[in-house]
Amino acid sequence: MSVIPGVAAVVAGTPADRDRVLDLLRLSSLVVVVFGHCLMLTVTVSQGQVRFGNVLADLPLLQPLTWALQVLPLFFFAGAAAGARGLGPGTAWGPWLFRRTQRLVRPLLPFLAVSAVSVAVAGRLLGPGWDHPLAVTSVQLLWFLGTYLAVLACVPPLAAVVTDVRRMFAVVLAIVATTALVDVVRLSGGPAELGYLNLTVWLIPAVLGIGYLRGLLARGTAAVLGCAALLGDVLLVRFGPYEASLVTVPGQRLSNLAPPSLLLAGHAIVLCCAAVAATPWLRRVAARPRIWWVIVLGNTGAMTLYLWHMPALLAVIVAGQLAGFGRSGPAHPGFLAQTAVQLGTTLALTAVLFLALRGLENTPLHWWDGPVAPVTGSRSALTTATVAAAGLAILQATRWGLTPDGWTWFGTAAALLVAARLLTRHRPEKARATA
Repeated sequence: MSVIPGVAAVVAGTPADRDRVLDLLRLSSLVVVVFGHCLMLTVTVSQGQVRFGNVLADLPLLQPLTWALQVLPLFFFAGAAAGARGLGPGTAWGPWLFRRTQRLVRPLLPFLAVSAVSVAVAGRLLGPGWDHPLAVTSVQLLWFLGTYLAVLACVPPLAAVVTDVRRMFAVVLAIVATTALVDVVRLSGGPAELGYLNLTVWLIPAVLGIGYLRGLLARGTAAVLGCAALLGDVLLVRFGPYEASLVTVPGQRLSNLAPPSLLLAGHAIVLCCAAVAATPWLRRVAARPRIWWVIVLGNTGAMTLYLWHMPALLAVIVAGQLAGFGRSGPAHPGFLAQTAVQLGTTLALTAVLFLALRGLENTPLHWWDGPVAPVTGSRSALTTATVAAAGLAILQATRWGLTPDGWTWFGTAAALLVAARLLTRHRPEKARATA
C-alpha cells in the first residue's frame, strides 16, 4: 500500500500556476461514473442463463438522469487541456504522446490478469452460464481507455489548428455536422459500421479544452453556447429520433454512446461550456486544502479508481448471488435496500483496492517506462499512429471481452504498444574513441 501524503505536504507541493480546475474535473468525472455503474448494473439468472441489465431499461423515466451521470466528456476536456500545456513550438508529437501513454497503460496488465482469473473462478463457483457475461462485462469499461488514447493522439494536430476563436468553433461545427450526417444515414438504413466515424464526437471536448487553455472560450460565450446546445438536445429527444439515455440501454434503436450520436455531441458541448462558465466557483472549491488533498490523491490513482471499481462491483454481485440476494431489477422485493447495500459495499471495496493498488500506477516499469527518445519526422509520426491504432484495438476488444476474439484484439493492442515503445526507445550514443 503506497504512502499517502498529508494535507499540508500536498498544499505546499502544489505549483502556484497549477490549474486546479482541470484536476477537479478529471477526478469528479470518474467518481460520477463509478457511482453510475454501481447504481445501474443489475443481474438476472434464469434457468442457468445470466444476463446483466440496466435499471434504466426497466425504468425509462430515469433515463434523463444520464444527462447528469454521463460526464466522461469532462475527462476528455481536462485531459486535452492539461496535455496541450506541454505542446510548445516544435514539440515532437510522438514522444509527447508516448510519455502520456506510459502511465495510462501501466496498470492495464495486472487488471487484465486479475480479471481473467476472477472470471474463471466465478464461472466455476456459479456455473457456465456466468462465463460469457462476466468475460464481456468485466472489461467493457476499457472502451474509455481505448478512446482516450485515440483522442490524445489527435491533440497535437488539434492544438496546431485551434489557435483562435474562429478556428475553434469551425472545428466543433465540422464535427457536429459530420455526426449529424452519419446519424441520418444510419437511421435511413445505412451500414451500422458507418457509426464508427462518430468517434470524432470525443474530439469536441478536446477542442474546447484546448480553447479553454488558450483563453479562446470566454465564460459568457460558454454560457450562451451551453444553453443553446442543451436546448438543441431537448429538441432532438422531444421531436427527433433520439432516446433520452446517454448510455447504452438494451432495446435502443440508436445508442447515443456506442457509437456516439448527435445527442452526445450536444451533451459534450453542454458539459464543457458549463465547466468553463463555472470556472471561478470550481477554482474556489479546489482551493480548499482538504478538498485539494482529496483531488491530488485521487488523481495519483485515477486509472486505478476507474479500472478497479468494476471488479469490485462484480465481486459484490457474485457474492450477493452466492448468498441468495440477487439484485435483478426494480420489481424485485427489497430492491432499494439491495441497491443501498450494493452501492455502499462496492464503494468501500473500491476504496480498499484504490489504496492498495494505486502504487502500481505510480511505479515505473523497467523497460516500458525507460527514457523516451526525442524522435522526430517519420518515427514521431509512426509512433503517434501506432498509439492511436492501439487505442482503437482496445476499443474493439471491449466488444468481445475476455473471449478468444477479445484476446486477439488485446494482443494486437499489446503488439502496437510494444512497437511504439521500440520506436521511442532511448539509445545512448556509443562513446567516441579517443585518439
